[in-house]
Amino acid sequence: MAKKQTLSIIIPLYNEEPVVNLLLLRLEEVSKTIKEQVQVVFVNDGSSDNTWPIMTNYQPKAFKSKLIDLSRNFGKEAAVTAGLDEADGDAVVLIDADLQDPPELIPDMIEAWHNGADIVNMQRATREGESWFKKYSASLYYRLLNRLADCDIPENVGDFRLLSKRVVEQIQKMPERNRYMKGIMSWPGFNNTIIKFNRAPREAGESKWNYFQLLKLALSGITSFSITPLRLVFSVGFIVAAGSLLYGIFILIRTLIFGDPVSGFPTVIITQLFIAGIQLISIGVVGEYVGRIYIEVKARPTYLIKDILEKKEAPKIRSVRVVHD
Repeated sequence: MAKKQTLSIIIPLYNEEPVVNLLLLRLEEVSKTIKEQVQVVFVNDGSSDNTWPIMTNYQPKAFKSKLIDLSRNFGKEAAVTAGLDEADGDAVVLIDADLQDPPELIPDMIEAWHNGADIVNMQRATREGESWFKKYSASLYYRLLNRLADCDIPENVGDFRLLSKRVVEQIQKMPERNRYMKGIMSWPGFNNTIIKFNRAPREAGESKWNYFQLLKLALSGITSFSITPLRLVFSVGFIVAAGSLLYGIFILIRTLIFGDPVSGFPTVIITQLFIAGIQLISIGVVGEYVGRIYIEVKARPTYLIKDILEKKEAPKIRSVRVVHD
C-alpha cells in the first residue's frame, strides 16, 4: 500500500496577534479538503506580542503542526529558510500569515503539483489595498531585476508558491547567508507553472515592511543574483575616462592652433564634482558586494532555534451506538 503523501505549509509569524486566530480557522477549513496529510510549520520570528502563546495553546483539529520559535527576529528570509529546513512534506507551500494570499487556493496548487509542476508560482493579477506607487515601483523593480539577474524571476510572484521536495532539497544545498528567497526559489529551475489570483488586502494588523526595508530587499535581490552593476561601474568609468581624454586633446589642439587661453573655473569645478560623484557611486556599488562577501566569509548561521513544539491533529470523535438487551 502506497504511503500517504504529506503537504507542509510554511507560515512565518512576526507580531501577527490580530490575524492569527482567523488564519488558524481558515487553515482548518482548507485542510479538511486536502487528501494529503497536512503539516503546518509555523515559524515565530521573534514576535513581541502574544503570537507565540496563542500558537502554543492552540490544538489543531485537521492538521499536524510544528511550531518553531527562533531565538530573536532574524527577518522573513531567515524564517522561510528555517521553515524549509524543518518541513517534512513531499511538497511545501509558502504563505504569509496576513491572509492576503488566500489559503483556499492551496488545493489548486496541489493539483498543479500532481500534474507535474515542481514549482507552482502564484502570480498577483490584482493587488488590492496597495498604493499605485507601490504597484508601479514593484513592476519596475521586477523588470529591472530580470534584465540583470542570471535566472528568470517571475514578475508579481511573492513567497506564495508551492515547491516539490526535490526543489526544496536543492535549495537546502545553497549555503549563502544573504538570502533573497524569491531568487533562491526560482534559481533551481525544474518544471514551473503559474496560477494567477487576486490578492486581497490584509485582514488585520499592519504591514511590517516600510519602503526603506523594501529598498534594502530590492538591492539584496540585485546583488545576490547579478554582477551587472559591477560591469556598469566599469563601463561608466571607461566612458568618463575616454571622454576626459578626448576633451583634453581638444583643448590642447585649440590652444596650440588658435591660442585660446584655458579658462572656465566653474567648468573645472563642475567637472571635478561630477567625477567625484561617479567615484563615490562606484565605491558604493563595489562596497555593497564586498560587504556581502564579508558576511559570507563569517559563515554565521542564518537563524537560531530556541524551541520546537510538535502537535498532532486532535483525534476524531466517533459516535458509539449503545445496544440494550
